[in-house]
Amino acid sequence: MQKELGGNGDGTNPEQLFAAGYAACFATSLKLVAGRKNLDASDASVTAEVGLSPNGKGGYQLDAVLRVRPPAGLSSAEAHDLVETAHQVCPYSNATRGTMRVDLIVEQ
Repeated sequence: MQKELGGNGDGTNPEQLFAAGYAACFATSLKLVAGRKNLDASDASVTAEVGLSPNGKGGYQLDAVLRVRPPAGLSSAEAHDLVETAHQVCPYSNATRGTMRVDLIVEQ
């Protein structure tokens, strides 16, 4: 069981599995968007951190941080635009939009 729920945090939990899926999906979306702009995104990467936070109603909600390393050679503005566009394309982002906090961190 997760530490947030009173457990010891040992083992794999559902949030880690969700994070793995979200990171993979976002990376695919990033590469799709980059390809549409004729950019090589083979060196791009995405890491997702998904956790639990109290929802103020006695329960919990998911929150996520996506750390995105965009393709090399982009300006800061180009990198942020690429990541924001991928966020609009990504099925996980679209499924969770408005229901959970997702922070995008562009690492260059």
